[in-house]
Amino acid sequence: MDGLKMLSKLPQKIPDPFNLLGDQPKLAFRSQPGGIAKLATTRNIPEKDLYWDQYVVLFDSASDVFTLITRNDVRRALKEAPENVATLIRVITARLFNLVSDHTFPAPTTSSVSSLATSFYRTSTGAGAERNATKEVLNCIRVLQRVLPVVFEIESDLSRFEQEVLWKREEMPESVSGAGGPVVEAASAQAQFVIEDDDEDDEDEDGEGGGSRAPKTPQRATSHQAQAGPKETLPSVAERLFSCLIDLMFCCGFTLPTKIQKDHYKINYVIWEKGVGSTIDPGQSQQYEHNKTEVLRLLLVLLSRQIYTPPSGLFTSPSVYTLHFVQNLPRRDVLTVLCSLMNTAMNATHPGSANVMGTVAGRLPYNHLLLKGEDPRTALVSTCFQVLCVLLDFQSGTARDVTADGQTSGPTAKTNAFRYFIAKLHRPNDFAFILHGILLTFEDQMSSIGNLLPGSKKSVPYMVEAVIFLWKMIELNKKFCTYLLDSDRAMDILAYLLCYGLEIKDKPEQHGMCRVLSYLIQSLSAERAFGQKLSSPVRGQIPQKYSTMGTAGDFMIHSIYSMVATTSGSLTSLYPALIIALSNSAPYFRNLSVTSSARLLQLFTAFSNPSFLLSDEGHPRLLFFMLEAFNGVLLHNLSENPNLVYGIVRAHKQFEDLGVFTLARGLREIRRVQQAKEERARQQATGGADKGKSRAPRDEEEGDPAAEKARLLSREMSLDLPRRTESTDTLPEEPAREEEQQASTRPLMSPTALETPGISTPPGGGQNAAGMSEKARGKMRAAGRSLSGDMTGSLERLAAAGVGRNGFVPTQEWVSSWHQGLPLDTVLLVISELLPKVQKQQAASGASANSAIIDMLRSANLDDVLPKNVPLSPRKFMWSDASIVWLTSLIWGEIYVRGMTPLGIWNSTAVRLFYVKHAQSQQRQLTDTVTNVMGGLLGRTDSSQSLGRRQ
Repeated sequence: MDGLKMLSKLPQKIPDPFNLLGDQPKLAFRSQPGGIAKLATTRNIPEKDLYWDQYVVLFDSASDVFTLITRNDVRRALKEAPENVATLIRVITARLFNLVSDHTFPAPTTSSVSSLATSFYRTSTGAGAERNATKEVLNCIRVLQRVLPVVFEIESDLSRFEQEVLWKREEMPESVSGAGGPVVEAASAQAQFVIEDDDEDDEDEDGEGGGSRAPKTPQRATSHQAQAGPKETLPSVAERLFSCLIDLMFCCGFTLPTKIQKDHYKINYVIWEKGVGSTIDPGQSQQYEHNKTEVLRLLLVLLSRQIYTPPSGLFTSPSVYTLHFVQNLPRRDVLTVLCSLMNTAMNATHPGSANVMGTVAGRLPYNHLLLKGEDPRTALVSTCFQVLCVLLDFQSGTARDVTADGQTSGPTAKTNAFRYFIAKLHRPNDFAFILHGILLTFEDQMSSIGNLLPGSKKSVPYMVEAVIFLWKMIELNKKFCTYLLDSDRAMDILAYLLCYGLEIKDKPEQHGMCRVLSYLIQSLSAERAFGQKLSSPVRGQIPQKYSTMGTAGDFMIHSIYSMVATTSGSLTSLYPALIIALSNSAPYFRNLSVTSSARLLQLFTAFSNPSFLLSDEGHPRLLFFMLEAFNGVLLHNLSENPNLVYGIVRAHKQFEDLGVFTLARGLREIRRVQQAKEERARQQATGGADKGKSRAPRDEEEGDPAAEKARLLSREMSLDLPRRTESTDTLPEEPAREEEQQASTRPLMSPTALETPGISTPPGGGQNAAGMSEKARGKMRAAGRSLSGDMTGSLERLAAAGVGRNGFVPTQEWVSSWHQGLPLDTVLLVISELLPKVQKQQAASGASANSAIIDMLRSANLDDVLPKNVPLSPRKFMWSDASIVWLTSLIWGEIYVRGMTPLGIWNSTAVRLFYVKHAQSQQRQLTDTVTNVMGGLLGRTDSSQSLGRRQ
């Protein structure tokens, strides 16, 4: 009995300051009728019902919200009680607006020790916790992050539910004035920067002070005022939410230090970090970085309405959320947000952002296996990059660039203010800051690739976004492009891009990024300043496995060759842009090494092989671009590239055979290869294996993709290229992957190919006879001769039986259409002039013939034969609707994947912009085990709030 009395005196609820026994209120929210279940089971819950309070005060982290509120809970409520979801959004947004303007927000921060002691005392005594306005604001943000993606997936351009809840405007009561302005009053001070819309040269001026200036027209909700009649309207919930988020981005004590607060104005439009538009650094802390990431994540969710639109509707049904953000914000907001995002991204390795443990552990090898989750700084930088890329990419609807002179197009302040102001940057200090930040990111990625301990350093998680941001800077700001190419780091940027492409080329999930790299390199190669730098060496530290001897031009040739020859045809869509880059750069190649010259000729041999040439309608253009590359060298720097000229002369039979190529000749060669393979198979079947082992290596390799790859790689130091009749130098092709067949989400081919389908009228091409001598014109191919050849019935059947892929059947008319336009004449003229001299030198010099021939070619002069003053016509990357949709899909696809862990913001929602393929779950790897075991020792602070990294 005494024992029972003692038990009865024990408290009914044991204090649990460290949450060892579980969080009962959270469990009740998940399991009890008064929790999340009530959202769908009870109709018309009033806005003032206490039920809504738990959505604001219950959760302690983002992971709590995403765990306790599932997307199926929201879907069920939308189906069975949609008015409750509407009420939830209204209540949460109203609470958020009120909290931001409340004097209790942001709540003062306390030290971790005192906070823990207070928590222990209140839990043990049962005392009620004090209200924490900062926690409530964060929970409002997190609940909206969870609910809105499910609302967005409702079928229709802008669902009636969205229109009613988020975008409906109500008439303003007569007693209310001044509505539509900022959520809270902001500090007024001198401008940090001023950019005049009507003067592209009047750029932002740095100011030492913080604050902001009022915009000329401080209206946050003006899109419908012209139709409002005599009565004004209140801003919609969505418009007020955007304004509130911008205020939260610059709230002292929440995202900015309290030391910069002026008087009682807690909203201070100060650029987050030093860089463009600001010479001061307000200061950072991990908590502020967490809060910034939370705010930006909700902003990203609002902008993600775009991914629920199919590719076909991207231009006709633009996201009203993104349109509002890029078109209706005051100039002050645009500039402060833009500079804050950009400076944070460029200051990725902020010296004061890491704690002591993070600083020490960050230098250890394999530290990413010990530290669980991303650190706050990495999460913030990643999110800044993502928002930047989304805003700078957006061109849907009325945000499309405006064509000014009938040819070029560009953004305006009315189409997309973020693209417009990026294009207006012009100060060298700003360009130096941006270039330095990009280089630091690229160098960090290179160090993870070339580390002596494999896998000891994790790759940069925001490398994809950094490359896309660089592309946008080059595309939008021509002055930055000029600054980059004039700098002494231009070739380092090229080397880093190529190394990154080589590193990811064998990863199918990264092939979209490989296309970005190829188009970016093509864009750079079209600039004259780029070509003039190719003779300089690469000074940056690149991984040893990718380094080569020679100039930046040599490195470029080797890298592009590797991307083409070692991917087994899986990157066929990249070939045109990469070969165009070689063609654009060729007039500037000087002193190419023996191996670089061999690489160019091996590419030509592969592209001119009949089995490759006739297998796809687009393949002849690759041969065309390679011939243009040879012409660029021969017409501009012949004597400075004796190794390449010597290789061309030695491979003269291949060029001569190409000059008389017909469909019949090509099919005969293909049939010969097939018969040789069948003969070998018969010999092996009848015991002729020993005889088969003695056959020439070329016979072993014909038609075999794996052997072709090995053969191309094995010919490192050889310029003795086999004749056409001796080899079928094919680039193995694979059937187009499903994602590559989505014509609406990716550029179909090189933009040049779209403009010149038959490649019959090249600008400044090799068929230019205007500047040739009479002697040279006599040696040109007869352009009008018949190339039909004789077609036997068996060859016709072979052509129809599958020479082409995907049902393509080559015809002689098709062959003639592109063959007549091949720029072969320059190469054939050079061969006809130099081949006799080379043969004569070989006979006279004996063993030392090679060096003597090189010396002879170095002094060769064919000015009396070759055309003079041939203009350069580089092919720039040209944007099309398909390429814009493709890049938008790529950006959002990367954001989607990055958001899959730990929160899964968009997981299992009805995304329509791109196809989501879920891979089968794999067994846990050793690294995962180490991470989970050791993560508790060196765990990140609030790691549940950080974005997961893409492996």
